[in-house]
This record gives sequence, C-alpha cells and structure tokens, in this order.
Amino acid sequence: MSAPPLNALRVFEAVARTGSFRAAADVLYVTQSAVSHQIRHLEDWLGSPLFDREGNRTKLLPHGLELSRTLSLSLAKIDAACELARLSNDNEPLVIAAIPSVAMCWLIPRLTGFRDAHPDIETQMIYAMHGRDINFREAHIAFVFSPEPPDLPGIQTLDFLPGTSVPVCSPSLLREAHRSAITPAEIVQLGLLHDSGTIGWQTWTDLVGLQTPTPLTGALFEDFSLLRAAALSGQGVALCASAMIQADLEAGRLVQLSDISVLNDHAYYMLVRPQAQASMMAKIHSFRDWAMAVREI
Repeated sequence: MSAPPLNALRVFEAVARTGSFRAAADVLYVTQSAVSHQIRHLEDWLGSPLFDREGNRTKLLPHGLELSRTLSLSLAKIDAACELARLSNDNEPLVIAAIPSVAMCWLIPRLTGFRDAHPDIETQMIYAMHGRDINFREAHIAFVFSPEPPDLPGIQTLDFLPGTSVPVCSPSLLREAHRSAITPAEIVQLGLLHDSGTIGWQTWTDLVGLQTPTPLTGALFEDFSLLRAAALSGQGVALCASAMIQADLEAGRLVQLSDISVLNDHAYYMLVRPQAQASMMAKIHSFRDWAMAVREI
C-alpha cells in the first residue's frame, strides 16, 4: 500500500477541528473545492467514507472521529518538535513586531545604537497591525498601542511610552495662515487630519468648548505613519502622540499648537515573550533592557 497522503490528512484534521469544509478552507487559505478534493482523495485511499453526509450537513463517522483525534495529537507534537528544532538555532534572529508608528518614528531611528551595542545579535522587524493578535510563535518582542495594559497569557507587559497626543502642524502651514499665537477655533480652521476616525478631534474640540459639526470634516488616514506624513507635508493639523514626534518637534519639522491633549489614558507597551531557548532569552533580555534604557533619552 502507498504511504498515507499527508496533505489530505492535514486538510481532514482541519475540517474535523473547525466543523465544516468552508471553515477549514478559511483556516488553510485554500478554496472549499480544494478541501473537498483532498477529503475525497483521503477517503479513496482509505477505501471508506469519513463523513455521514446528510443533505448539506456533514457528520464524522466513528472511525473518522477517532482518526481526527489521533491526527490532532500527532500534528501538535510535530509542530512542537519543529518549533523546538527551530529555536535551538543560535543564529536565529531576534524578531521584533512593531506597529508602524513605533517602527518608523522611534525604533528604526535608534536601532543602530542597539546593533552597535550588540553586534552579535541579528534582528528582524515585522509589522504588528493595530487591532490584530500578535503571533508570539514568530515574534519575540512586540510594541503595541492600547488604552490599558494588554493582559496576554504568558506574556510580560511593560509600560513603554505615553500615548498623550497634541495638535501639531508643519511650520509652513502656520506661516501661510500668518499666525503665531493661535486659538482653538483657528486650529480647527487650518483643516483637521484624522487617524482612523474622528473621535480624537471630537474629544479635543469638546475639551476646549468648541461647537463643531458632527461628523467632523477632514482627510482620514489609516494609521499614524500616514497621518504624520500628511502633517509634515502641510496638509492640515493632526493629533499626534508627543512621544512619537519628539524628534520632529525638536528639529522644527512640526509645531505644537496647544497643550490641551487627548488619549491621556493610552500608552505604548512593550510585550515580551518570556519562554524560549537560553540563547534566545539572552537576546530578548538584551533588547528589552536596551529599549527600556533608551526610551528615556
């Protein structure tokens, strides 16, 4: 007899685990017809059906249920063994997942300092997308933005930088408006730039006592990096986290227009995976300690 069709077995395990062909297709990033084809292939190899098909519903037969349980345990062991083998590689890079604002404004400009201090540690940077779970099987350290400290099982959470945000714009925009001192109403008249939604500016205008239309007008940007770029190019006024634009303010690329801030309860957090091989743990600790020390500079 030929060897068992391993790809078909993995597809079958996904169907049994998720409860449907469609859900398995979504998990495996394939079409539903591809899942059906693999299941037919496996049933042909076994010489018997695995599902009791009643109309549009499929139910595992007893021997199919037993096979799915065995496969789940076996695949979990294989995944664990592969992960252990991968982590045993001393040359594995330290993977840092960071949301775009931290990556572009804080981390990348300072990363040379870490490399100079630790030339033996290779780093790999990937994006951590706001609102999406971080895969800590891939990333060792992550930087996120949140209204409260993330509470993730087995993950160390460290307060990193405040999320307090203030109105800023480019000096050129302020010159065009022929203003030095500026009132809240005049700030709004310069044109508002929004990060993902208008709630930030709505909160700010409420704080200063302005009556504004709802919803507020102004260009909308998907993330902070795009928002900052628009502000730098003189397209309007943006609410930006002071910790992320400190270099822009010091260099005169952006001008702060008001001390009234929003998002005072938000913060940037560093998340650290505490379990890894000893060689990787040394790299993780080196980066964690470096980042916590440099954040004050």
